[in-house]
Amino acid sequence: MMVLAIGAHAGDMDLTCGAVLAQHVLNHDEVALVHLTPGEKGHPSMPVAEYAAQKREEAQAFARDIGAQVRFLDYRDAELPVNGRVVDEVADIIRELRPSIVVTHWKNSIHPDHANAHQITEQALFYASLKTYERTQPSHFVPYVYYTDNWEDSSGFDPEVFVEIQPDAYERWLQGVSRYAYARGETTRFPFIAYYNALMVVRGAPRGFPMAQAFMVPEGDLHKRLSLLGS
Repeated sequence: MMVLAIGAHAGDMDLTCGAVLAQHVLNHDEVALVHLTPGEKGHPSMPVAEYAAQKREEAQAFARDIGAQVRFLDYRDAELPVNGRVVDEVADIIRELRPSIVVTHWKNSIHPDHANAHQITEQALFYASLKTYERTQPSHFVPYVYYTDNWEDSSGFDPEVFVEIQPDAYERWLQGVSRYAYARGETTRFPFIAYYNALMVVRGAPRGFPMAQAFMVPEGDLHKRLSLLGS
């Protein structure tokens, strides 16, 4: 099985669903992360170009730590457009990798890039599946789509799927996400790692799991407790 996570910035999917991605790798599934922008404008003192290079290195280190592949599109932080070009680029990746599962942002966000990433992914899923939309690769329909649990995307977010996190996947996630300077708290006072660590406990405890990551699903999909996405 191929799992594809599409985020607005390097670090978005890593934090919000990285433990589940690590768990899929440990289950012998393939995992790919696509970062639409590096998220390069979030450092209070480092020049944008320098921080962009650092974010790419951090994202590559995270992918290595959990055993995934990673790709970057050439768009700018806080300037992510929703247009035919970026939709085609993402649709082409979907057609190339042929994932069974796609994970991305929930549609409501205080960050425009997150909301745009949701729209881009939704449109790309449609065009990737459309047999009459001619591209280099043949069409591909993705049967499972999930939206991640992100404090910036919390408006209207109602978690419906809860994936228990196993200790070995958690350790891979913690090692990988600690590669990010922003996650360690070096760019802002927000305690990203502590927050998402606590969130896993909060999402898991009511469902009888020590830790879990939570997801929304498209309207009409089932509410589930899972050991892996798509199961």
